[in-house]
Amino acid sequence: MRFATFNVLHGRTLEDGRPVSVPPAQAGRPLADAVTGLGADVLALQEVDRFQERSGDVDQARVAAEAAGAPEWRYASAVHGQAVPGKGWVLDPSQPALRVHGPHDDPARDDVPSHGIALLSRLPVREWRAIRFAPAPLAMPLRVPGRPGLTVARDQPRAALAAVIGAEHGELTVVAVHLSFVPGWNIRQLLAVRDRIADLPRPHVLLGDFNLIGPIPRLVLNTAELVAPVAGRARRASGPDGWRDLARVRTYPSHRPLVQFDHVLVSGTSRCAPVASGAPRVPVSDHRPVVVDLHW
Repeated sequence: MRFATFNVLHGRTLEDGRPVSVPPAQAGRPLADAVTGLGADVLALQEVDRFQERSGDVDQARVAAEAAGAPEWRYASAVHGQAVPGKGWVLDPSQPALRVHGPHDDPARDDVPSHGIALLSRLPVREWRAIRFAPAPLAMPLRVPGRPGLTVARDQPRAALAAVIGAEHGELTVVAVHLSFVPGWNIRQLLAVRDRIADLPRPHVLLGDFNLIGPIPRLVLNTAELVAPVAGRARRASGPDGWRDLARVRTYPSHRPLVQFDHVLVSGTSRCAPVASGAPRVPVSDHRPVVVDLHW
């Protein structure tokens, strides 16, 4: 099985490390081409737009699912509103805190602009679960693609999507996440995801942009298993049943990767072994995708 995670920067392409707008006539094409090239059986996407003017007013999750040949998919909206150049987000207060869309929804009945994450699968999905997290209460200086220096940015609500997938050798749970960029708040969200999927079939595969570098996610999860295990489950050390990194690759910034923000972790079985992994360069986004071929 091939797993991949990709922060797509709402499908924008890069030139010399700077994002550029996609012409309306090509809306969705760069993202579709990038997703097709990954060849993933299960794909987690972050920074996905739905009916945003900046990305051609398309449903990017649907575009990506069709390109990937993934009939099972869900999109979870973390933010409802329009991204306006020079103003940031103009939020729509009439919309609910979390909305999940899938292949059977009629886009014409709900064309509210939003932004969130998606999880796509070529394999059958037995159960879906969506989680939403409140934004951190404080802003942080960040490097923003296309802007010099640091930009003070406020955090956004975040979402996670879990899918119980029926694979050849049994069920497994795959979770797509995009965690906060605020230190400490992202760790809190990571541990909350662990707790919310504890009752779902193992093994658990966690994919996404964690905004945590290198080995930190694995160390946090394994320490939590030892210090505060989920109720009803025995403590696990960081051995074959603990959390393991399946790819140790630099993913950000895409034109010259220095750190790994994007991860694929697995827990719950010693049978999961990565056959190959990598972070290929693609023309879309300021992140590189992480691709893992997993023998299970």
